[in-house]
Amino acid sequence: MWYSDEVIEEVRSRNDIVDIVSQYVKLKRSGSSYVGLCPFHNEKTPSFSVSQSKQFYHCFGCGAGGNVFNFVMQYDNCTFQEALQMLAERSGVALPEAERSEASRQASEKKQTLLTINKLAAGYFYYQLKRENGRAAYNYLRERGLTDETIRRFGLGYSDKFSNDLYNYLKSKGYGDEILRDSGLFNIDERRGGMYDKFWNRVIFPIMDVNSHVIGFGGRVMGDGKPKYLNSPETMIFDKSRTLYGLFAARSSRKKNLILCEGYMDVITMHQAGFTNAVASLGTSFTSGHASLVRRYASEVLLLYDSDGAGISAALRAIPILNEAGVSSRVVHLDPYKDPDEFIKAQGAEEFEKRLEAAEDSFLFRVHVAEKEFDMNSPQGQNRFFDRCAELLLGLSDELERNLYIEAIIKEYRRTGITADDLRRRTGVKAMKGTCVEVPAAPRSTHEQKAQAKKADASQMAQKLLLTWLVNYPQIFDETKKYVSPEDFVTPLYRQVAGLLYAQHEEGDVNPGRLLNHFQDSEEQKEVAGLFNAVIPLESEEEQNRAYADTILKIKNESLAKKNKEWDPADIQGMTQLIFEQKKLEDLTRRKNEIRAPF
Repeated sequence: MWYSDEVIEEVRSRNDIVDIVSQYVKLKRSGSSYVGLCPFHNEKTPSFSVSQSKQFYHCFGCGAGGNVFNFVMQYDNCTFQEALQMLAERSGVALPEAERSEASRQASEKKQTLLTINKLAAGYFYYQLKRENGRAAYNYLRERGLTDETIRRFGLGYSDKFSNDLYNYLKSKGYGDEILRDSGLFNIDERRGGMYDKFWNRVIFPIMDVNSHVIGFGGRVMGDGKPKYLNSPETMIFDKSRTLYGLFAARSSRKKNLILCEGYMDVITMHQAGFTNAVASLGTSFTSGHASLVRRYASEVLLLYDSDGAGISAALRAIPILNEAGVSSRVVHLDPYKDPDEFIKAQGAEEFEKRLEAAEDSFLFRVHVAEKEFDMNSPQGQNRFFDRCAELLLGLSDELERNLYIEAIIKEYRRTGITADDLRRRTGVKAMKGTCVEVPAAPRSTHEQKAQAKKADASQMAQKLLLTWLVNYPQIFDETKKYVSPEDFVTPLYRQVAGLLYAQHEEGDVNPGRLLNHFQDSEEQKEVAGLFNAVIPLESEEEQNRAYADTILKIKNESLAKKNKEWDPADIQGMTQLIFEQKKLEDLTRRKNEIRAPF
């Protein structure tokens, strides 16, 4: 349902952001704003700020930010439409009635039918496990240490060796080939034009959503068949990137964290041993969708992947994704055992609990993994290692957190002679490189793609920084307008946001809360909110002036480069204008030291 800008603004203006956030976060007045503990990441010192005048919130720890719609979307993991409807009901705003289309009704009915088919299939697989034909699969589960109660709770089952058993069963229930094809439970025989069961001769693991609805299946082959594990394909009701195995049970565990492990058996074994907060991704890398799902139920994740190289790589990929979602993480070490099943069988639940409590800080885990890449006995290796540490530190937006980790690194690697000032300086240099204007040598062909990506990142960072400064320091508009116009922002979304900000400034009201009304798509709104939260560590006035000047020049350089690329050679007037702008930019670059940051 589409709603007019007037309706959206009325709902936003009637829902004071301080009142809404206060329902979820304990806020305390601090100057002109309110502060509290961020609900999107685990913290002990308040870094979450809510501005009543701007109707905007921002966390200086995890970077979350936006208006009242964005807060509800992020906290409840819902769409813009759902947030709008909830806030409208709360404030007494009557939204225009939406007639349910025939297509919408049919889609809803189809989803319900697919859920019913999956429920029938899960019951059928469970029944097969208890029959004589399923004896080998049942014995396999028992030999893995699972009790009958655990088998029942997770609905484990068996698919027979015959490849059309489930198909015939569901056909007998009156379901046609078209809906069965869309269920993901069957493969198509192109030569014969028929269907056969996707899962056969496998132990079956039903996959449930948080409401315990069966939305898909996983199967482990009995014997030496390939592939060893097989999952349902994505369907209308099953999205692997937004589903965590075991979450239906873990959500009610009343534990302060979730344990993220690798597979079905890891989750089931841990639940049986009393660790009922274990979940796993489904044959796919951990995604931002998983992180959003996790954030609804826990503020911390314990990463418990296998202790081999693949497990370490999986942990390294998951950590920044969790950080971005505002979820803290620690890494559990199981050495000398490979996985939790093996550890629990050998050492028991009590020792396993001790390993969980001793989980390593995820940032220091990344530092220790990086150390193994370099020769720490040579000056060059040490230099490259601390360069990597600076890159990791740059990913921390909270200054206090960054300083604490700098001290932790220095404490551990003091033997090399590095000081906190050395590492802080190295981090600052890397931060400045995100905005400074550089003229690199022509890249070799083998590195061209990486060089272009790096250049694009620097350009986007410069645009983000200026947008952040324009929102936080409206007094810089008059100075900034001398050099940069909205058309100079080369990224389309940033150009649109800049245009809205400049228009608001002309009206005398720079209001990011109202600006976000123009973006109703949830992902787009999150991205726009993120534009106002770009941060680099700038401590001295000299650094502020240099960063502001470099940002202005970077944006102007990229703008002129884009115009040059798009210029039509037949446009003589356009060529004259380009030459004029190039001379202005060269003159501005020579006078770079005269550009002052009016913060």
